[in-house]
Amino acid sequence: QVQLVESGGGSAQAGGSLRLSCAASGTKYCRYNEAPYAMSWHRQGPGKEREFVSGIDSNGRASYADSVKGRFTISQDNAKDTVHLQMNGLKPNDTAMYYCKAVCGPFDYWGQGTQVTVSS
Repeated sequence: QVQLVESGGGSAQAGGSLRLSCAASGTKYCRYNEAPYAMSWHRQGPGKEREFVSGIDSNGRASYADSVKGRFTISQDNAKDTVHLQMNGLKPNDTAMYYCKAVCGPFDYWGQGTQVTVSS
């Protein structure tokens, strides 16, 4: 069973930075049996739908939503099975609950989320 634990959320001023981390457990089956495996960050702002923010696959290929390109950077630490999201140049519109997601074979797993609040 894959479990995801997010950390690093909090409050920041516009223009500031935060770094989110997502620690995964139970993913060894995915990673060492060539099952499709990728991790990503999604967010849901007040009154909004959940949206994709950034993702990284098992080959290290990263992708970003247009709204965060050039400001956010995703990275992975395979030894620790952790994915990070470095968020720079934060804007009030980045305020949301941020969720980590893992795709392992045909299954999706979600973390509980971590709140990010950006004030102007």
